[in-house]
Amino acid sequence: MTAENTTHPGATEPLDIMMPFWGSFEHFRLAVESVLAQEDQNWRLTIVDDVYPDLAPGEWAKAINDPRVSYIRNEKNLRPSRNYNKSVGLARSEFVVIMGCDDVMLPGYVGRVRELIRQHPDADIIQPGVSVIDENGAASKPLADRVKGWYRLGGTGVRTLSGEALAVSLLRGNWTYFPSLVWRTSRLSGGFRTDLDVVQDLAMLFDIAKAGGTLVLDDQVVFNYRRHSNSVSAVTGPDGSKFRQERTLFYEAADASRALGWARAARVARNHVTSRLNALTELPGAIVKNNKTGKRTLTRHVLGLPY
Repeated sequence: MTAENTTHPGATEPLDIMMPFWGSFEHFRLAVESVLAQEDQNWRLTIVDDVYPDLAPGEWAKAINDPRVSYIRNEKNLRPSRNYNKSVGLARSEFVVIMGCDDVMLPGYVGRVRELIRQHPDADIIQPGVSVIDENGAASKPLADRVKGWYRLGGTGVRTLSGEALAVSLLRGNWTYFPSLVWRTSRLSGGFRTDLDVVQDLAMLFDIAKAGGTLVLDDQVVFNYRRHSNSVSAVTGPDGSKFRQERTLFYEAADASRALGWARAARVARNHVTSRLNALTELPGAIVKNNKTGKRTLTRHVLGLPY
């Protein structure tokens, strides 16, 4: 491990871990406990409860006897993107994590990402190594994550990506795991888009790529991402609403890429092949459930036709 860079705040200050909360008490407890169990104790956890109806998780969180842990309950439900933006606004450090309230940090997460910050002080996004678990905590590798593996930046060890290469890589298939990402806080100052409940992370990643930002990718697995049937993405797939959001973003990205002279990125965004194939996998479920809106939206998305 390299020596602390005392001239760079991100190398020495606590890592801000923001945890927007709405969901399973059991998963939430495991998520918080995984932060408390970090080997590198230089972190600060802020829980932002989005008015979850069950008060028990909040009461449990407020009883945690650790000055590094703060609990806030919103006055009204903000929904995901607005709660993410509120969380970012509460961050005080140069780097921030917006951790899912159902995910699990392995004990070496904070130590590893702080080491990567020391090694790459100009990084704007850090994607540490991630493994996927199911609702019960067992190792899992569903189709969505196998696809992520296909599009993930090749090579081994720590590598960096920026500019059009970063944009193309992410627009082909967003292989990042939002709750595990470390962001330079200032890069999030514009806020996550509130019109996108599913792909707001990809929109932000693309904006950072447009602005010349750098993503650092690491292979060392330090985070468990929980994939389950109640996630926003899982719920909005069969009815097609997820894909409406994706098409909006891809068409905007195509226009922005053309303006930058990024011909390849524009082509990838305009075609959004992976998104269309993903919609194809959702179509049988919509047919079985006779979801008329879902069938129409998914079919037209697959074929690249107007909705």
